[in-house]
Amino acid sequence: MTACKLSIIAMASLCSILASGMATAEKAPEEWSRTQPYPVHEVYYPGTEALAADEMRVIACGTGMPTPRLKQAAGCFLVELGNGEKFIFDMGEGSYERIAALGIPLDQLDKVFLGHLHLDHAGDFPAFYFTGPVNNRLQPLRLWGPNGMKPEWGTRAWVKNMEEMWAWEKATRGSVVDPRGLTLEVNEFDWTAVNNIIFDEDGVVISTLPAIHGEQSVSFILEWKGLKFAFSSDTLPSTGWRDHAVDADLSVHECFLPPEMMMSKLGMAASEAIFVGTQAHTSAQAFGKIMSLTRPRLAVCYHFQNDHDTSMAVYSEIRKTYDGPLDLAQDFMVWNVTKDDIRTRMAVPNHESFPTPPQRQKQPPDSMKILGEMFSDTTLNSVEPESAAVTNAQIKAFNERNGTDVKPGLTAVPFMDKK
Repeated sequence: MTACKLSIIAMASLCSILASGMATAEKAPEEWSRTQPYPVHEVYYPGTEALAADEMRVIACGTGMPTPRLKQAAGCFLVELGNGEKFIFDMGEGSYERIAALGIPLDQLDKVFLGHLHLDHAGDFPAFYFTGPVNNRLQPLRLWGPNGMKPEWGTRAWVKNMEEMWAWEKATRGSVVDPRGLTLEVNEFDWTAVNNIIFDEDGVVISTLPAIHGEQSVSFILEWKGLKFAFSSDTLPSTGWRDHAVDADLSVHECFLPPEMMMSKLGMAASEAIFVGTQAHTSAQAFGKIMSLTRPRLAVCYHFQNDHDTSMAVYSEIRKTYDGPLDLAQDFMVWNVTKDDIRTRMAVPNHESFPTPPQRQKQPPDSMKILGEMFSDTTLNSVEPESAAVTNAQIKAFNERNGTDVKPGLTAVPFMDKK
């Protein structure tokens, strides 16, 4: 007998593997076709699997920190339901790329819920919103976020400031593409309310709990067809979570590195590591304790740099206070949840994705109007004539091939007065 100890889950998995091996040895092997698709996939290929009418699929589109890294985007989780509805919870920096790699039409991603307005939980929302029409979103976008301790700190003010800061972006995008995707509905709610229902449509109920993270922060609980998804965003373990996240099917809660590792990996001073890692956020041992109190079918920890050494440290700390089912989240980790089973896999993303086709008939604006509204003589007089002539000939050939009558814009201006 070795000195190492196996957890209850590891022991159960080992017994299952051994039993499976014994059963397999007693029956003839199953031969896979040499030309047809393999019948078993241990990974998820986005867009290739049907979702059952009573099934939930959750995809981690960001599991990391505000410290940028290629491996992990900042916080973001996508929930897909068997009724066709999809919900995005938080949109930290880098998460938009992960979402795009899943190949989901943006018209189907029209509901975003922000737990708070820190960049590592909301930083990619402006890009997702403003570039939506460029990526074929024609559906209005709906946003939910908390009110502020001061009016100027709330979600409505945040959106107003965002639109003011990116006014030129919005004007130029809306002048040359179908502008319907730039319609934004803002739903600001009371962050102090406990078990506050902010969404109730098509059998889906989403409620909020006050989070402990610099005030005006919330956690979310989504319930549908007897399934329960709980998402903490950023918070210390709270009484609201303890009381209302009980028996969640999938419980996604933040979890930080041990303070000593934050000092060695992030260059923090001792006092900084203690405050950030145990007071402003949930330590790994505290994560374990709140999971022990709420007993989810599967606990998922996120919001730390998940590497070979850090994951072992976080896992060891959690196991001091929690012995239940556990996943340490990585970007593109996928959970398929039904009443009978929860399956964890990794997705295979498309690293060379293009925008998915528009889901509605496009209604592009009259792009010629942009010439008088947004271009001065400085720009119009700077168009190089010989290059413009080549471009105009290219457009003429395009029209002949496709039976269209598209007029050149900027390249036509220097020649208009001569015709």
